[in-house]
Amino acid sequence: MESDWNPDLYLKFRNERTQPSIDLVNRINLTHSPENILDIGCGPGNSSQIVLQRWPRSKLRGVDHSPNMIEKANKDFPDQEWILADAAHYEPGTTFDVVFSNATIQWIPNHRDLIYRFCSFLSENGALAVQLPKFHDMPLAKAIDCVAHRGRWKSRTGDCSSLFTYHDHRFYYDVLASRLRLIDIWETDYIHIMPSHSSIVEWIRSTGMKPYLDRLTDENEKHDFEQEVLGFIRSDYPLQPNGRVLFSFKRMFFIGYK
Repeated sequence: MESDWNPDLYLKFRNERTQPSIDLVNRINLTHSPENILDIGCGPGNSSQIVLQRWPRSKLRGVDHSPNMIEKANKDFPDQEWILADAAHYEPGTTFDVVFSNATIQWIPNHRDLIYRFCSFLSENGALAVQLPKFHDMPLAKAIDCVAHRGRWKSRTGDCSSLFTYHDHRFYYDVLASRLRLIDIWETDYIHIMPSHSSIVEWIRSTGMKPYLDRLTDENEKHDFEQEVLGFIRSDYPLQPNGRVLFSFKRMFFIGYK
């Protein structure tokens, strides 16, 4: 059973999670200041604020399927519009100068139709800007999936990797090129300096490991699963001489203009 998201745990690594939004927003090249902005998968609103820092006079609408995330966004940013809705089926009923989505679409299947829908939300000369983690390429993801297929967990967690959807840059280029006139695609490796291997597990507990943990009903089982993952990643992310751990996190970005 899927649990709701934990905004406090998610925001524990606020700076690291928000930096990709900063990089994505700063690369959007519009000749006009956008009047209306849609943030799809807005979470607790931290990335939305990056968009508004660049265009403070714009009207932003944030959409997320998590009641906890929308409640947190409403609490922290009560003057902005936050809507509880499933991004896979949401119909805004209007168009936007910027459609923005940070680390969301990997949770939604059928990216071709999804991106076509996002493009239909754009006003003339509007921009679609998306970032998604290339989690499947990371040693951490492979460690989680390896543990998930082991005897004790396999019957409950063995299929969890199928809950994520990823494609390569060629796929996204072809999809965007069929709808938009100008496209920008790039990838970035963020090297996060972590205090320990346990902090990496804590980071991913609220995101990439969440579907696996949701399949485990007992807190002791969740702890045991995390400890097995922790054992796997120690060799993938060796300690530096000063005791820190370098956690490389690859992300893909794309922007298309209507």
